[in-house]
Amino acid sequence: MSPLAMDPSVLQLVWFGLIAVLWIGFLILEGFDFGVGMLIPFLGKNDKERRVLVNSIGPVWDANEVWLLTAGGAMFAAFPGWYATLFSGLYLPFFLILFGLIIRGLAFEYRVKRQDPVWRNRWDWCAAIGSFIVSLVLGVGFANFIIGLPIKVAETSPVHVYTGGFFGLFSPFALLGGLVLPTLFLFHGAIFLALKTRGTIHDRARAFAEKVGLAAIGGGAVFLLWSNLAYSTGLIGWALMLLAAGGLVAAWLMVKQDREGWAFVGTTVATLAIAVGIFVRMYPNLGFDNSATLDAPLNILTASATPMTLGIMTWAAVIFVPIVLTYQAWTYWVFRKRISVKNIPDDVPEPAPVA
Repeated sequence: MSPLAMDPSVLQLVWFGLIAVLWIGFLILEGFDFGVGMLIPFLGKNDKERRVLVNSIGPVWDANEVWLLTAGGAMFAAFPGWYATLFSGLYLPFFLILFGLIIRGLAFEYRVKRQDPVWRNRWDWCAAIGSFIVSLVLGVGFANFIIGLPIKVAETSPVHVYTGGFFGLFSPFALLGGLVLPTLFLFHGAIFLALKTRGTIHDRARAFAEKVGLAAIGGGAVFLLWSNLAYSTGLIGWALMLLAAGGLVAAWLMVKQDREGWAFVGTTVATLAIAVGIFVRMYPNLGFDNSATLDAPLNILTASATPMTLGIMTWAAVIFVPIVLTYQAWTYWVFRKRISVKNIPDDVPEPAPVA
């Protein structure tokens, strides 16, 4: 029987859904992290103000990245064919993501090692550049998943390989995605800063959110309309588009009224709706264009691990996922209060060198 004529099992559907949830959680939680990271050199006018921006995400940024690591691990274990084709064919984009994450993480850890303003300024720019690189590449990548990555069956082995090449990733629609996602993250991050800080930083973040929100609404509208007109997923796609647009507009209106909590809910809903729409489009072909592999397609059935593997993974997820979610929720609760420059202590003078 052809793989296209078969129905996926319950476990295959569960793990596709769980991987989608992990990616969506990463985009929502790490999205505001990336937004804050990109804003550090611009909203912080001196070292104390920049330390406020870094400390606003300091307790959570590395935990938010765990969602990405878990999503990649789940793809590897549940759908090894999906993982192998993506990571072998898109080696350079994934390298760029890794590079951005590395310099961003180093920036947060190393900026405090010395009191030299030049040293700290360089690491602040590394945080901004790393956050932007990851956002840009993810935006281009997910736009290509909507289009469908071209693949074929390798001549020497029964595996699928990506055939589009590196520059084939940069279609006009994909480039638009690469601009829209960083803009959305900037809006999301500025609102988070306004929600998390007091004083001057709060005022600057709120003012910036009002401005970048208009860009996010405009760019998001073009991207969503283009996506639904050219790569429609039917009624559900249009419903998710309206939900995303409503979330962005509501967030912008709430920011203008100084109601950052509801504004953050708005950008969260918008990010959620856009990400759900992407994964709806990716089902069941996992973001691939199978037009050249009709006899041996790569989809949720053919890329899947064995039922035993999926069953073992399901029991592990049932046990550990609630524990991880509880811990992360507790972390956000503990560090829920607003901060300002008044909460940032002065630097301790560096000890004099030994003669």
